[in-house]
Amino acid sequence: MTGDSIKFTPERLARDLDWNLLKTFQVIAKSKSITDAANTLRLRQPSVSASLKRLEERLGKKLIERSPGNFRLTRAGELLEREIVEIHGTILRLETLLRDTEDEIRGHVRIAMASHVECPFFDNALSQFHQQHPNATLSIEISASRHAIENLMARKASVAICLVKDRSPKLNYKRLFREHFGLFCGPEHPLFGKENLTSSDLAGHSSVSFVTDQMGDALRQVALMRAQADLADRIVGTSANLEEVRRMIIAGLGIGPLPIHVAKRDVDNGILWRLPPYVSPPAIDVYVVENPKAQLNRAEQAFCRIIHALIDSTPIEDRIYG
Repeated sequence: MTGDSIKFTPERLARDLDWNLLKTFQVIAKSKSITDAANTLRLRQPSVSASLKRLEERLGKKLIERSPGNFRLTRAGELLEREIVEIHGTILRLETLLRDTEDEIRGHVRIAMASHVECPFFDNALSQFHQQHPNATLSIEISASRHAIENLMARKASVAICLVKDRSPKLNYKRLFREHFGLFCGPEHPLFGKENLTSSDLAGHSSVSFVTDQMGDALRQVALMRAQADLADRIVGTSANLEEVRRMIIAGLGIGPLPIHVAKRDVDNGILWRLPPYVSPPAIDVYVVENPKAQLNRAEQAFCRIIHALIDSTPIEDRIYG
């Protein structure tokens, strides 16, 4: 910005900054151009450009780099966009917080959860919560772990139950349980029912897996297991949902990873077959993740107290599956 920009103290900025400018910038940040943002907002392009200019002048920072063929956020723009997401989440929760002032807990708990969470320990927390607060409500949204974290950061979720790749200093993490993964095939696969197999027997076979089954992602240890089995490089099917990965394995699309304790029922029923490696299967930790900046309603606070008490009173040895 030029030297003519008005310099605002933090107090003046907080008092004078127009929330509508921030909302407009949030749309601009997700758009490909000012024209694209104007179409989304149903405003004229000069009006959106003027809003961006006013916001940049208020902050004394350039937020968007614009030139022919180039439209991108500056570092300041990226930081501002992340903060707007949190501010927006707080505003959305005001009505819930103000409504939840009665003695009896009636609030709503939103849980963002990865699809492969099968944990009697977690089920116990749900049961205790309902028994203690029968008038509170609860919803569980299944998604990829990274989306669960995004919803938590945006304060669209009360708590996340998911895998963790990189820890954010803005969030709190507590290990809920540990699960072990194995490789499995379905009845249509040529290795189904065969015993005394070794990892070399899996070489060259096609595979299916989770979208996070990558060397640089949360299921890195599972990706290593697949690599050591020398499966074909091309993964023929992927999903963020355990049920869909299971479906593709059973349908014969390829060999795929599943939590051993989750697959046990299908193995016992003869619709999945465990493949090597049988020793030292990769261990994956699942975490309870919370946003300490979020203003939780009383139902959310109660649920978090219950799950933390269960974790603290249960040794990790009793929270390891498979």
